[in-house]
Amino acid sequence: MFIVCVAACPTGVAHTYMAAEALEVKAKELGLEIKVETQGSMGAENEITPEDIARADAAIIAADVAINGVERFASLPKIECKVADPIKHGSALFEALTAEV
Repeated sequence: MFIVCVAACPTGVAHTYMAAEALEVKAKELGLEIKVETQGSMGAENEITPEDIARADAAIIAADVAINGVERFASLPKIECKVADPIKHGSALFEALTAEV
């Protein structure tokens, strides 16, 4: 399964990158392929491309602010949560996403 994600917090610094790392670690543990875009004070990094979305099975939006380009994920099953949720509840987040798919 290939999952695309966006992580964003109000300042776009600490929690954004902590959430991105938590998503990557948990996905690896579960044997899932993942790509995480971060949006913050430095703009978007590791941007999700149209090709990524075309092959993705699902999306996770972990954000405490409105993200740029949310419409890109309209065709995918998705979970939207707070930016801290992947850090605190990674297993439950992926279980919910798997059930959604």
